[in-house]
Amino acid sequence: MKALIVSGGKGTRLRPLTYTSAKQLVPVANKPVLVRVIETVRAAGLTDVGIVVGDTAPEIQRVIGDGSRWGINIEYIQQSAPLGLAHAVLESEAWLGDSRFVMFLGDNVIQGGINQLISEFAHSDWNAQVVLTRVAEPQHYGVAIIEDGHIVRLIEKPRQPPSDLALVGIYMFDPHIFEAVHAIQPSWRGEYEITDAIQWLIEHGYRVHPYIHTGWWIDTGKTVDMLAANVRVLDEIEPYCAGYVDRDSAVSGKVTIEKGAEIINSVIRGPAIIGEETRIVNSYVGPFTSIYHHCVVENSEIEHSIILENCEIRDLPARLEDSLIGRNVVIGRSPVKPKAYKMILGDHSQVGVL
Repeated sequence: MKALIVSGGKGTRLRPLTYTSAKQLVPVANKPVLVRVIETVRAAGLTDVGIVVGDTAPEIQRVIGDGSRWGINIEYIQQSAPLGLAHAVLESEAWLGDSRFVMFLGDNVIQGGINQLISEFAHSDWNAQVVLTRVAEPQHYGVAIIEDGHIVRLIEKPRQPPSDLALVGIYMFDPHIFEAVHAIQPSWRGEYEITDAIQWLIEHGYRVHPYIHTGWWIDTGKTVDMLAANVRVLDEIEPYCAGYVDRDSAVSGKVTIEKGAEIINSVIRGPAIIGEETRIVNSYVGPFTSIYHHCVVENSEIEHSIILENCEIRDLPARLEDSLIGRNVVIGRSPVKPKAYKMILGDHSQVGVL
């Protein structure tokens, strides 16, 4: 069995962060989301992994490599155009061959892994299996109707949902899926929809089985979702300290301090993670905060935020919270008068000022 990870999206909902970086490489609890997906696939015993890439292919290949660090083989599949998930399957046909495979969206975070899903599908005669979860607002998702233990219909973002079972973005297929992706036509969005391909399987007598996931699941496509995923993951990781905490600091709760990090005269309240070679000085880091590697936080307070690598945050007059701060950002307070806000911000930036 093979794994196909789709990582070709542009990440428009995470701009301006994704103007310069692939959305799948934004870290949750100091680990890129795509790495978490790869580890989930590896934990399920799959070692042949294809990653569908688009415009951000060079960065993804540089960060992920050939898969040897996880003991897997990675094949990169360049999608010729961003024409949908079914198109990604179509362009992966030569690599997938006649193998059964799991397709996993590279920006999803799911609780509990996919081991049971893989085992069920491997020992069944189903042609496809679709992961579903119950959601509060199904009108924002593709939803499934189930009869007699099988999916009989999929509806994309219905105004009046007939079901609260939403598609998570994890699918399992046998080679019959290629018949479907060759047969369907583009949707009104101009894309080849995977829901249309699955519906084609259903209408042509193939067995499409539901797998209802009862744990949490988050699509990290928006800032609010990325912060929510950070909360979930931080609350579950096993904390440790591989850095230095001085005697004037207080660390409480689930706090991970990575190699080379220093905590000086500061308060850290978990769940939180402080990355490698990061210095926290005369500061407060509150719950559900991830600070990546080689950062400096001095005379400041941060809570419920994600700070990416190589950032400097100094002398803030108020607490920074509910924020996603990109790479190599400098935030500070100047003592020079007259007082004024000075900002250099990219498109689609959001700033709250007291």
